[in-house]
Amino acid sequence: MSITYPATLHKEERICSHKLIDAIFAGNKSRSMSAFPLRVVYMPLEEPEAGDDTHGDEDDRQPKRLLPKAKMLISVPKKHFKRAVKRNRVKRQVREAYRKNKSLIADKAVALAFIWTDGQLYDSKVVEDRVVNLLTRVREKLERGLADKPHNHG
Repeated sequence: MSITYPATLHKEERICSHKLIDAIFAGNKSRSMSAFPLRVVYMPLEEPEAGDDTHGDEDDRQPKRLLPKAKMLISVPKKHFKRAVKRNRVKRQVREAYRKNKSLIADKAVALAFIWTDGQLYDSKVVEDRVVNLLTRVREKLERGLADKPHNHG
């Protein structure tokens, strides 16, 4: 039975922890792959405890919601786009593509870092196609048990 996750992107689904960001880019357990103009660096996470994948207030005033196990961040280097408006547009396109297609990977405990690698803007459809391609490939790698060698970022 497949679980459907809402097409939203909550704070709990974003990577905010500097420790986790450092761990992803340290390269010990992380892997990477590209689908131009995007590159994704991903790292398997520890599986959450049973019953830990819902979120709500302790006093149950708010309904609990089902949270995906995958977490993500987006990086658009200033080197490629000097103007913040363009960087924000790219981040918005990637975020929207991920939000619409996160069901491909939401049941996997993984941290994903999407990195923009080109100095050119693309249509949202192209960005979405590349995000779907990367999410599908990451899911396949995770299901095969990460048989790849670790990726070094240096």
